Amino acid sequence: MTNVSIIYYSATGNLRILAEAVQEGAQAAGAETRLRRVAELAPEDAIQRNPKWAAHRDAMKDEPLATLDDLEWADGVVFGSPTRFGNVAAQLKQYLDQTGGLWAQNKLSSKVASGFTSASTRHGGLESTLLAMYNTFYHWGSIIVPPGYGSAEMKEAGNPYGASHVSIKGSQPEERDLAAARFQGHRIAEIATRLAASK
Repeated sequence: MTNVSIIYYSATGNLRILAEAVQEGAQAAGAETRLRRVAELAPEDAIQRNPKWAAHRDAMKDEPLATLDDLEWADGVVFGSPTRFGNVAAQLKQYLDQTGGLWAQNKLSSKVASGFTSASTRHGGLESTLLAMYNTFYHWGSIIVPPGYGSAEMKEAGNPYGASHVSIKGSQPEERDLAAARFQGHRIAEIATRLAASK
């Protein structure tokens, strides 16, 4: 069975919703999955100033944190991060920065990798965040698999770099966003399965 890890950071819950949709897509393609969040790094006073952030943090407190084993275990991995000035959130970046040992052992090479994101404005750095995330995958030697425009879901959602959501005034992902995320999870699992079969 193909293994797919979905590793994400979510402050107010939108990335968690997208991560669950990615997981659904991967499972529909027959993959075994792990859904893991990364550790929160923000100071408590910053979290408390945003009720949605505080509520989501408290709701997720018992959910498992991502470890490097979740990355080593996976044949395919999909990372999720909100945009931070067109870049990856520090919380996910810290996790990525801990992968040097696996990289040095060549344990990340040829893994299928992709990403998804969310921003609060239409031009808030969705593509830029994904491209910044993918820089890490290049160094790992991973096989980057974007969703592209090869499906009705992606043509409707409009971002070939990765599933994304524009959270205008705090809105949650719509069905078209979730459909794109499910397609991306399915595609990652499908390509990872094909690669495993060719070895």
